[in-house]
Amino acid sequence: MIDVILKKGKEKAVLQRHPWVFSGAIEHVKGKPANGEIIRLVDAKKSFLAYGFYNAQSRVAVRLLEWDEDTTINDDWFRNKVRMAVASRSAILNDGQTDTCRLIFSESDYLPGLITDKYADHLAVQVLTTGMQNAMPIIIDELTQLLKPKSIFDKSDAASRAHEGLDTINALLYGTPPPALVLVKENGITYGINIAEGQKSGFYCDQRDNRHILARHTKGKKVLDCFCYTGGFTLNCLSNQAASVTSVDSSALAIETLQENIRLNNFGEANHSAIKSDVNVQLRKFKEDNEKFDIIVLDPPKYAPSRSALDRASRAYKDLNRLGMQLLNSGGLLATFSCSGAMDMETFKQVLAWAALDAGKQVQFIYQFTQPEDHPVRASFPEGEYLKGLLCRVW
Repeated sequence: MIDVILKKGKEKAVLQRHPWVFSGAIEHVKGKPANGEIIRLVDAKKSFLAYGFYNAQSRVAVRLLEWDEDTTINDDWFRNKVRMAVASRSAILNDGQTDTCRLIFSESDYLPGLITDKYADHLAVQVLTTGMQNAMPIIIDELTQLLKPKSIFDKSDAASRAHEGLDTINALLYGTPPPALVLVKENGITYGINIAEGQKSGFYCDQRDNRHILARHTKGKKVLDCFCYTGGFTLNCLSNQAASVTSVDSSALAIETLQENIRLNNFGEANHSAIKSDVNVQLRKFKEDNEKFDIIVLDPPKYAPSRSALDRASRAYKDLNRLGMQLLNSGGLLATFSCSGAMDMETFKQVLAWAALDAGKQVQFIYQFTQPEDHPVRASFPEGEYLKGLLCRVW
């Protein structure tokens, strides 16, 4: 096994079990490991630190797997990690209300670069690292033995794969092609999910708990769901007898799927309207029309993919939330989110304080949203905590 030698003094994060080693921390590589090959990481004194995947093309040159020198990284090692991850989701999948969740959450489940989502009898995977790409035959075999899925679909279409020297993939790996709409259940609500053409792996199950929490406030209320995608918040609000829900998204496919989801749940269209539009443009139109709402949901895409983008993203979040606050009736609720890992909760609160000042509003933070238990945050990998949100009362 090839040794990768760290520079003197660069071992602290490794000893604390952080799974990333950046290329700038490496002093020397003995030999020429292939991208994705498992290497032995040692400190400047050549003492063992950990085993991990190596990739010379990536800024994260080593993704660590195992800190016990006597443990062999083999097929059984990968199979065991898959079994651990699946077993830890049993409470979610056995409650009778939900048959969709994230089964494997990359570094947070000790399998760096692998995301696996369960949609009823179908699985969707995203592979973001070369090392995990090499291990996929073992992973797929273990998943099929454990879960007997009808299909496993590879949604590895993220642009970040290029940093690992990987092409994008959107293809069937196992079984028969999933139907155009896979029917799943979350919180007792039915959704049709388009795995092949939908965003990410097809659905945003990271908002499962937050959708349920917000819906408790919506009975008899006029709700605006922005960046609604296929209707996660919309359907929960309608299920809890919201007076009306207006859903806005720029994707025609998302709006079409949302409308089908409303039909699947027999909610009817009388108290729902869907608008295909850029959210920022539509919010300004609502303001021009003097439209007001009791509850507004703002769940935008990732504005800050890295810390270098944080200043620009903060301005975008501030402007979006300012517009939302101006459309609320006095005492109304704003459920606002950021899925940018680079933005922590304190920064997000500050951005909302600036938005409130610009909007001429007073704001109370009454609840903090986060990601659910199938998106665990590993103690040694705080970067796994990316989803944050606030329920705000706006006066």
